[in-house]
Amino acid sequence: MRETTVTVPAVRPAAAPPALGGPGLFTVLLAAALPLVDFFIVNVALPAIGADLAAGEAVLELVVAGYGVAYAVLLVLGGRLGDLFGRRRLFLGGMAAFGLTSLACGLAPGAWSLVAARVAQGASAAAMLPQVLATIQSATSGARRAKAMSLYGATAGLAMVAGQILGGVLVAADVAGTGWRAIFLVNVPVVVVGLALAARYVPETRSQHPEPVDGPGTVLLAVSLLTLLVPLTEGRAAGWPLWTWLSLAAFPCAAGAFWVVERRADRSGRTPLVPPSLFRVPSMRRGLELLLPFSIGFSGFMFMIALALQQGAGLGPVPAGLALAPMAVAYLLVSLAGPRLIARHGTRVVTAGAVLQGVGLLLILLTVWRDWPRLDVLALLPGTAVAGAGQALQLPNVMRIVLSEVPPARAGVGSGVMVTTQQSALALGVATLGTLFLTLVPHLGMRDALLVTLLVQLGLPVLTGLLSLRLPRVPG
Repeated sequence: MRETTVTVPAVRPAAAPPALGGPGLFTVLLAAALPLVDFFIVNVALPAIGADLAAGEAVLELVVAGYGVAYAVLLVLGGRLGDLFGRRRLFLGGMAAFGLTSLACGLAPGAWSLVAARVAQGASAAAMLPQVLATIQSATSGARRAKAMSLYGATAGLAMVAGQILGGVLVAADVAGTGWRAIFLVNVPVVVVGLALAARYVPETRSQHPEPVDGPGTVLLAVSLLTLLVPLTEGRAAGWPLWTWLSLAAFPCAAGAFWVVERRADRSGRTPLVPPSLFRVPSMRRGLELLLPFSIGFSGFMFMIALALQQGAGLGPVPAGLALAPMAVAYLLVSLAGPRLIARHGTRVVTAGAVLQGVGLLLILLTVWRDWPRLDVLALLPGTAVAGAGQALQLPNVMRIVLSEVPPARAGVGSGVMVTTQQSALALGVATLGTLFLTLVPHLGMRDALLVTLLVQLGLPVLTGLLSLRLPRVPG
């Protein structure tokens, strides 16, 4: 009997999902730090920028606000473009643009060219940053994802404090006669290193079912954020002209129209820029509720303390920056223990962090009341260290909670929504608490204006502590 040989086609194993290794994680975390460092690094450099470029207060506020508003407005779009064209591609392009716009900021010949460069820098950051979280969500899983998200949160918080410290050191160092320009030029070599690492170690990921860009949603979100953030950041310096009030009046209309358009797109089966159905995920909704007041308080405090220490207490940029060093050290050390604490005690850790932050603010307030204007790193150490520890127990864990239940297919959308919320809140903190502080200074003096604003700010840790009681359990 003749045997028949049957050839069975070889079955190819399914392609392994892309993995984010240690060097790749380091690279994306480096990229995550850059935009946040640059949001805060200018706080201690504003007096030097104003003196060198003969810039008035309104223009200097645009140096801060132009970056923050462009960044906030375009973040969700950046996440969607990463889903559509590939996150690694957008990451590389955004990082390269961030380096070029940083160079443009450092070489700006005048105040308005600096403002324009800062707007472009914020836009490039919006293309780069959403890809960080989306890549972590798509290229890690399980315990490795939890660790990566904790490291992201630790990096984000540390970058916000370190940016202010680094700004003071670079301005005072006057590297090669560059003065304040060094705070932007320092980004260029960092970006070159980051691009080389990213090209080798960051995997390409993208949504399996990418949706086209939501044009109406993008425009309405931009209009909503602009009508809120621009008048709040520029209104006081401009004398609150009519356009600021008209803009604020237009905000609820623009926001309402945005929500209607997005809900309609979501119900029709399309993926809008900000899907309302995403907020039905408990971890996303409650985590964002907590992230909003936390970020408002964080940025408002950093802005006020930089001005108070330099213009009120008479400290130079280096002592003013180093006064926050205990906050950075405490944040770093406590955030490293965060994953173990959250695994053992659950979301009660976030509540404890809010309590600690409130205690730290009280200690800072008492120090200002007792020792003004003799404020330095030793006088502020107890308050800043306790506040930093409290912040470290909140931010990394909240960021992990927000995205914990978002499916990988929506990683870009989810990360864009989270970072937009954070960035908008950072801008709101400067606009609201900063404006309150600067409005009170002519009437009460620097010391009492700072005390009153700190008392107002104490309500935010109370709010975050209460909201944290409603947080869902963190998935293991």
